[in-house]
Amino acid sequence: MHLDLLLAPANRPPLPTLWWLGPIAAVIALGFAFYLYRELMQLSEGNKKMKDIAQAVREGAMAYLKSQYRVVSIIFAILFVLFLILSFFHLQNPIVPYAFLTGGLFSGICGFIGMKTATNASARTTFAATKSLNSALQVALRAGAVMGLVVVGFALLDITAWFLLLYSGFPIWFPDNFISLAENPLPQITAIMLSFGMGASTQALFARVGGGIYTKAADVGADLVGKVEANIPEDDPRNPATIADNVGDNVGDVAGMGADLYESYAGSILATSALGVAAVGLQGAD
Repeated sequence: MHLDLLLAPANRPPLPTLWWLGPIAAVIALGFAFYLYRELMQLSEGNKKMKDIAQAVREGAMAYLKSQYRVVSIIFAILFVLFLILSFFHLQNPIVPYAFLTGGLFSGICGFIGMKTATNASARTTFAATKSLNSALQVALRAGAVMGLVVVGFALLDITAWFLLLYSGFPIWFPDNFISLAENPLPQITAIMLSFGMGASTQALFARVGGGIYTKAADVGADLVGKVEANIPEDDPRNPATIADNVGDNVGDVAGMGADLYESYAGSILATSALGVAAVGLQGAD
């Protein structure tokens, strides 16, 4: 199959050269994030006490995230079936359920990678601080850059992949589809991709709100037990609830933030696309 047919099927204008900056930038961002994570994991976690505390926080955070994702998966399954039923009765586009799922999936992946990086970087940052402040700052900044690059990379990759599939792939594989037959498919493509943003927003809602509730509950509980009853300082290692407090910080401020940032970044691109299509109308971009 010729490349020009793939890029401009059904006599459609070919994708602009600048469009390919999106997927290329996504791959570069994900590759650099993987490089930073690999460099991070090669650093030492410090002494046995640092490793034990970091492992306890890591296990608690992963246990919470597994429980949360299990519940969220049920919600997504219900909504997916609901969208399928609506599409069966021609009340919804049949592609919407799958776009909805991918949005939630990548949003959850960003939160998971961000929290995994944070829990692995905590002890390494502490150990680096015993050498110099600059060393600790470098470790922390690189760990934070992993989630930032993952958010941008996955969002750009998912959006550009869906656009390429709907614009160039459907006319080849599904020539009788309404998107393939449309003279100007941009309104239909934009409407479908907005459902991808809805999936990301749904995942971000559970991650942000659920994680925030857990974070504050653990924080208040640790303070009440430590300061009021045991009369020990805040975040004292003698207080077992401090581990739960640190788990809450990772769950709400890292995993929840990662899913939230992914939803916000993807939503801003999709909203801009919708505004552009609305401004151009049905006359095309020529």
